[in-house]
Amino acid sequence: MRLALYQPDIPQNLGAALRLCACLGVPLDVIEPCGFPLTDAAMKRAALDYGDKAKVTRHASLTAFRSAPERQAGRLVLVETDGAVSFQDFSFSTGDTLVLGRESAGSPGELYEAAQASVRVPMARGLRSLNVVTAAAVVLTEAMRQTGAWEKF
Repeated sequence: MRLALYQPDIPQNLGAALRLCACLGVPLDVIEPCGFPLTDAAMKRAALDYGDKAKVTRHASLTAFRSAPERQAGRLVLVETDGAVSFQDFSFSTGDTLVLGRESAGSPGELYEAAQASVRVPMARGLRSLNVVTAAAVVLTEAMRQTGAWEKF
């Protein structure tokens, strides 16, 4: 199981994702370019004292991400407000990578085309979306439950 952020816009969200992934033992992929300068110092600052505990791989583009060795197994599962199925009704696999789009613009067509599946978090009528890392945490914890990943803790 992996988590990927596509061109994140907000440094604090990247920091929260780093912390989430470090605490859950899940690798994080960052698909660039980001909406802010992504330097090692900025990433360390955003992650606070969790940066050295997170396994982060940076990718220069979606193409580079898709061709990375760690992406050769498993599905790319897009987490989006208009996902095809509720995350609770989806059967996750250990090799899946959950990918979330930009905070400001969502997921572009190329991300939908690259994904083998899409899921959504059901929300109260009239509300637009959750914070990207909140959505990631909700879906990731269910994926970990389904695949037995919690048993390693």
